[in-house]
Amino acid sequence: MTYASLKPVSRAFDQRKRLIFVRVAAVLAVLLLFLTKPGLTEGSDGHEALELLGLCLVLVCVVGRLWSILYVGGKKNQELVSTGPFSTTQNPLYFFSTIGAIGIGLVYGSMFAALALGLASFFIFRATARKEAEFLLGKFGPVYLAYIKITPRFWPNPFLYHDHDELQFSTRALKRTFLDGLYFLAIFPAVELVEHFRATGLLFPAFVTLY
Repeated sequence: MTYASLKPVSRAFDQRKRLIFVRVAAVLAVLLLFLTKPGLTEGSDGHEALELLGLCLVLVCVVGRLWSILYVGGKKNQELVSTGPFSTTQNPLYFFSTIGAIGIGLVYGSMFAALALGLASFFIFRATARKEAEFLLGKFGPVYLAYIKITPRFWPNPFLYHDHDELQFSTRALKRTFLDGLYFLAIFPAVELVEHFRATGLLFPAFVTLY
């Protein structure tokens, strides 16, 4: 997508469509736990290292999403937010969510799962970001064009960071984002539970091995 290809629209993107995609992806991730097993032996040094790295990425995701929602919560599609995390990337929430998806794959102990979940999240959020950009272009016009001209669409550039001295935020949006983050964190005990059940013979053997 190039900036020149954006077509201004007057209606905001229906976020329910994105939520449907995300929930379907979550269901597929759960099936991944039951139908597959990681190539690295569960409990091995390599497997534990991937789990730890994955957990760190999930934590980065949760903290990053909370940080981002402090700036945009309650203002999305109403104001053009260009400070804090939004000064380094146009889509910090989607960036951190993709990091979380990769982390979930690593928590499972599979590089393939991390790559698959990361790419799926990236393309879903990329399509959503385009729709949102078309609405913001129609709403804010030249101001938005100036913003996207200097701000990366997805990958953050920390050297662009700038902020205000004071910040007002929506406690309701912050609480909702915190609860959403619990879904990411819940994957770790879920993986440990599945591994335990499989090791003790309480769960049927996996059909596919993912490396």
